[in-house]
Amino acid sequence: MHEARLRWPVSADLDATLCGQRVLAVQRRAKYLVLRLTRGSLIVHLGMSGNLRLLPQGSARLKHDHVEIRLDSGLALRLNDPRRFGSVLYTSDDPLAHPLLRDLAPEPLEKRFDGAYLHAVTRRRRVAIKQLLLNSRLVTGVGNIYASEALLHARIRPRRAARTLNLADCTRLVAAIRRVLGAAIRAGGTTLRDYVGADGEPGYFRQRLYVYERAGLACRRCRTPIRQITQGQRSTYYCPSCQQ
Repeated sequence: MHEARLRWPVSADLDATLCGQRVLAVQRRAKYLVLRLTRGSLIVHLGMSGNLRLLPQGSARLKHDHVEIRLDSGLALRLNDPRRFGSVLYTSDDPLAHPLLRDLAPEPLEKRFDGAYLHAVTRRRRVAIKQLLLNSRLVTGVGNIYASEALLHARIRPRRAARTLNLADCTRLVAAIRRVLGAAIRAGGTTLRDYVGADGEPGYFRQRLYVYERAGLACRRCRTPIRQITQGQRSTYYCPSCQQ
């Protein structure tokens, strides 16, 4: 371990705890990676700009390489995190019952996230639908960029009160969310600044964005200029003609 001061301090005895354990499985829950080990689990979060790289042991260390896990194969798993917003936590209990994971809502690509579910959680909620999509206790894993994109494809304005959506609106929005996320996964994600995938390559979905960071540019559908607003201190982009 090179730097323990991440979002939460890395345990000083992590080296001793991990020594001799085997990696049995790797899972994901929302933005958390779960490495199932022989006697426990590692819960890893990459923060805003972190990345994990699998490298030969002894490879030159980069400036922001903070945690390194050495494997018997001769490789090392390194966490690089310039802003130190990421985390590496160990638990000997069920990781899905950890306080960080236990209250997370269904994910967009799960079967239980459907129009009926979204319609149910929007009832009596005055919050704007864009804000609701970013609430991880209701929907997990949409994210700011993809929320704007999905709302464009569903033809729903981001400021519209969630409770005004009917079942047909919610069904259409769920389909749009899944379509946008599926396309982004196939393109390797969205690189706006410093994001790279596990292979070190940037994500190419940015070239396919319809509204995000396109304020003032023509809508790809109707040519109306895209508008930008701020919601919850996050930028939102939408087409005033296509979205109602």
